[in-house]
Amino acid sequence: MPLTVKYAEMYNDALIALAAATQRPANIVNLAGAYSIRVDLEYNRHVLATNTPQGLSNEPGASGTWLVRFFQADIDGAPDELLAEATHQWLIDAFDSALASLEADGNKIVADADFGDISRSEATDVD
Repeated sequence: MPLTVKYAEMYNDALIALAAATQRPANIVNLAGAYSIRVDLEYNRHVLATNTPQGLSNEPGASGTWLVRFFQADIDGAPDELLAEATHQWLIDAFDSALASLEADGNKIVADADFGDISRSEATDVD
């Protein structure tokens, strides 16, 4: 993983944006020679984001399209199952579209974090 640090520096803004959207750490990972941004979620699920079909580009602004995919990992060693994917010019818009697809396809787990409005408070009424 010698390029992990290079891509982390190159894609720092994307890492911060995805971490803010998911409220979880985002990291650069090397999957069979292709680098991606990864966020681990509950229940063996994770998100992978790339700006080319082959992985992260050496030129962050060159592609113009982000691909965001939600996966379900199988602890028995089977390949990860693709649950939803979306593309968009902007990373967070691609993430939001993939999340909407996840829910529309019935793959959202009720216990999943609500990635919507992070400014929403969970205040309770006190009499």
